[in-house]
Amino acid sequence: MSTVNPQPLWQPTAERIAEARITRFQAWAAEHHGAPADGGYAALHRWSVEELETFWKAVTEWFDVRFTTPYERVLGDRSMPGARWFPGATLNYAEHALRAADSRADEPALLHVDETHDPRPVTWADLRRQVGSLAAELRALGVRPGDRVSGYLPNIPEAVVALLATAAVGGVWTSCAPDFGARSVLDRFQQVEPVVLFTVDGYRYGGKEHDRREIVAELRRELPTLRAVVHIPLLGTEAPDGALEWSALTAADTAPVFEQVPFDHPLWVLYSSGTTGLPKAIVQSQGGILVEHLKQLGLHCDLGPEDRFFWYTSTGWMMWNFLVSGLLTGTTVVLYDGSPGHPDTGAQWRIAERTGATLYGTSAAYVMACRKAGVHPSRDHDLSAVKCVATTGSPLPPDGFRWLHDEVRHDLWIASVSGGTDVCSCFAGAVPTLPVHVGELQAPCLGTDLQSWDPSGKPLTDEVGELVVTNPMPSMPIHFWNDPDGSRYHDSYFDTYPGVWRHGDWITLTSRGSVVIHGRSDSTLNRQGVRMGSADIYEAVERLPEIKESLVVGIEQPDGGYWMPLFVHLAPGATLDDDLTDRIRKTIRTQLSPRHVPDEIIEVPGIPHTLTGKRIEVPVKRLLQGTPLEKAVNPGSIDNLDLLAHYQELARTRP
Repeated sequence: MSTVNPQPLWQPTAERIAEARITRFQAWAAEHHGAPADGGYAALHRWSVEELETFWKAVTEWFDVRFTTPYERVLGDRSMPGARWFPGATLNYAEHALRAADSRADEPALLHVDETHDPRPVTWADLRRQVGSLAAELRALGVRPGDRVSGYLPNIPEAVVALLATAAVGGVWTSCAPDFGARSVLDRFQQVEPVVLFTVDGYRYGGKEHDRREIVAELRRELPTLRAVVHIPLLGTEAPDGALEWSALTAADTAPVFEQVPFDHPLWVLYSSGTTGLPKAIVQSQGGILVEHLKQLGLHCDLGPEDRFFWYTSTGWMMWNFLVSGLLTGTTVVLYDGSPGHPDTGAQWRIAERTGATLYGTSAAYVMACRKAGVHPSRDHDLSAVKCVATTGSPLPPDGFRWLHDEVRHDLWIASVSGGTDVCSCFAGAVPTLPVHVGELQAPCLGTDLQSWDPSGKPLTDEVGELVVTNPMPSMPIHFWNDPDGSRYHDSYFDTYPGVWRHGDWITLTSRGSVVIHGRSDSTLNRQGVRMGSADIYEAVERLPEIKESLVVGIEQPDGGYWMPLFVHLAPGATLDDDLTDRIRKTIRTQLSPRHVPDEIIEVPGIPHTLTGKRIEVPVKRLLQGTPLEKAVNPGSIDNLDLLAHYQELARTRP
């Protein structure tokens, strides 16, 4: 790819650079810890990976992390997997998340928004009181440090209270969104054997009520370890027999008691998408998440007490956990429970306006949907408070950058970020002091030695390679649940390059220090030895107004050949005729590579996704190779299983 020095789309002003928290941190770290005072972000990043222990010590001091017992050293063992962070230290994540209640009791900690789009505040004082009351009740129910507590909940304040109360008692939180079916939830919760389940009776989405009481009853039957079920009447129904009432558990005026746990004590369990088997149950630690999220939110996202942080997410996606951690920086967190496009495609912009969001995060797919739908955010909404629009979930195409720049504001900081559920954080993305170039992430994150490697482990610049991280991050999993010898954890990230985290993405690190994400390396398109990420194909093809969404796979044939079909889901009224087929081929040939023009272009009724909205390329590839549906994919991980029947039938009938 070209890495000549293009003009930035956005450049922070000198005033903005001076005011950024990361600038103040660098000056302080230079004075107290030997960080470079000059050289800007590039010098700070280099120091953060070369002097890893000093950097993380500086982070804990800058953010005033409260260790109730001191640590022996920053990094007791830096091997991967198995790095030991801050051995000897004890602390509590929830205690840090609620610290702003001491000084800003009557200000909003949370702003809750449903499909009426009217924000309702929960003050810091009330959040702290509810957490204190619920934590005391959890202890009374016998919940002890290490016990798992689960939530089948939408993105509502009760979910935040339940997470923080669980962390306060040293329990281990885990959640699924209520649009997950029973099998999907059980695939996750049965692995970790929760003792308490928080549930709603249903939820509202797209202007409709969705009753989930039958699914809740099934969860209760199939989770024999449950000692208590807590009913939250979102739709106003009575609690089922034997369930406890949320209101009764959160009514007391009780100061929270925070269990002081070891730094590496488990905080929560997150889950991989599980498209081809049981989801991986990923365990992250109280201390690791605390310091990683303070760095990410307080330095990279530049969040503080004056900010309002809105990210469109659900409790089934790691971005919800990341959003809740906005509380660590004293930031007001915006929780939206509802459809991203109700009553119209511009809904999220309306919520950003009404909540005064200063950092608004969404998916790249939503940005592109707004562009296709002709949404005009700044014309129709007052977005003057929004300093940054951040995107994740998939790479933001160049047209998405330009659309945000043109349709929101020319001085808008656009932060495309990339990380993973596996670390509940970002490897690369937002830096408030760096320019933004179209189609690029600004830089690798502090403390993250992000590199692009070829198959032999040689670092690459300005070339596509595997995304690797060569030093440990505090939020890397402490283990997977039910993986006693660590083999599943090891095989997930460390089987290709021993001792080095391989994430499974294709990336380019440019000579300017920016990062380009090309999509998953396990679904690479390898034509005549030339590799290309599927994201590059999607970005080009979906510029065409007739294409709503697409999916491409490359399939090795038994005779040594290579079949590369492109599946297209057309916009309403469009027809896949010879003209459109020719334009698709020409687009790929001229914008990307003649080698990667698809062998066939096939219209499909829809593109299947994981429950968190990612296109499922590998299961489709397996179906087309003749793998039976039940072996190619875990049905509980897919948003619309009926769509897969189309691909299965194609595999059966294709000569």
